[in-house]
Amino acid sequence: MSPLLERLPVPIIGAPMAGGPSTVQLAAAVSTAGGLGVLAGANLSVDAMGDRVQALRPAIGANGVFGVNLFLPTAEPTLDADGRAALDRHLATLETWAQRYGVRRGEAAWDDDHWRAKIDWLVAHPVSLVTFHFGAPPREVVQELHALGTEVWTTVTSRAEARLAAESGLDALVVQGPEAGGHRGCFTTALDDPDQQVPLLQLLGLVQSVTDLPLVAAGGLADAAAVAQVLSAGARAAQLGTAFLLCPEAGTAAPHRAALASDRPTAVTRAFSGRPARGIRNALLDELTDGAPALYPHLNRASQPIRAASAAAGDEAAVALWAGEQHSLAHAIPAADVVRAVAAGLH
Repeated sequence: MSPLLERLPVPIIGAPMAGGPSTVQLAAAVSTAGGLGVLAGANLSVDAMGDRVQALRPAIGANGVFGVNLFLPTAEPTLDADGRAALDRHLATLETWAQRYGVRRGEAAWDDDHWRAKIDWLVAHPVSLVTFHFGAPPREVVQELHALGTEVWTTVTSRAEARLAAESGLDALVVQGPEAGGHRGCFTTALDDPDQQVPLLQLLGLVQSVTDLPLVAAGGLADAAAVAQVLSAGARAAQLGTAFLLCPEAGTAAPHRAALASDRPTAVTRAFSGRPARGIRNALLDELTDGAPALYPHLNRASQPIRAASAAAGDEAAVALWAGEQHSLAHAIPAADVVRAVAAGLH
C-alpha cells in the first residue's frame, strides 16, 4: 500500500515541524541518512514553499525521496457574542505582550494557508510524498496526486479519525499519540476529547482494528528503544520530531534550544495558535492557556509577531516552545547521527 515505506532503508520519518525548525538542510540530512525527510509547507507562501522544495531536490540526489506537509484549512467560524468576547479578551492580553517587545500584534483573521494553490504547485512539480495535518484530504485531491505517482498520508489522533481518513484512499496514516510535541493533528480543535488522550501504543492497536493501511507512529519517540516498541506494535515506521530539534540543521531558535535541554514539563495549549499543541511551559502559555478560544488561524496570526520578537530578543517567555514529552532525550548532534543511532539500535 505504501511503496515508500517498503523501500526505506531506515524506518524513520522526519516530522515537518512548521514554524521555523523545518529546513531544507534537516530534511536532506534525514533522507540521505536512509530515512524520509518531510518539509513543512504550512504557514509559508506558495513561492516560499516552492523555493524550499526546489532547493531540496539536488541536496538529496536524483534517487532521494522526501515529502511535503500541508495544513488542511479549518472552516471559517461564525462568532457569536460569547466567542467574540473570548477572542477580545485573548487579544487584549496579547496586546500587552506586543507592547513588551515593541511590536504590533498580528491581525486575528482567517485564511486557508493557500492550501489549494500549494496543491496546484505540487501537481505541477511532483514530489514523492504529500502529507496532511488537521483532517483527511478530499478524495479527489488524493486521486490527483496519485495520478502523478505521489503518495498521500494524513495524521490521525483517534480511531474515529482513522476510520474517516481511510475513506479518502490514502497510502498510509501517521498515528499521533498525545505524547507528541507541536500541533496535534486532530480533526477538531477540542482540548478535552478523551478519544485523543489514548497513549500511542494503545492507539496503534485501536487504529489497526479499523484499517489495514500501513501506520507511521508519532509521539514521544526519541530513541531506538521507543522506536522498537512501536514497530513491534505494528507500525511500519516511526516519525521523530523533537529528537531533531537540537540538531544543527534544524532552524530551532536559541531560547527554544535552551528549554529543550531542560527537564521542564510540557502542556497542551491553544494559547499560541487556537489549535491544541504541546509545548514546554513558559510565561505566555501559562497566562493564556485557560480560556484560549478554539480559533485557528486567528490566534496564530495574532501571536506570530510577538513570538518572533521574543525569540529575537533571546527571551523564551513568549516563544512557542513546541516539544514532546520526552524532550530531555534530544541531543545536539547532526541529524544523520540521530537516524544512524536509531538504525543501529534496531539491529
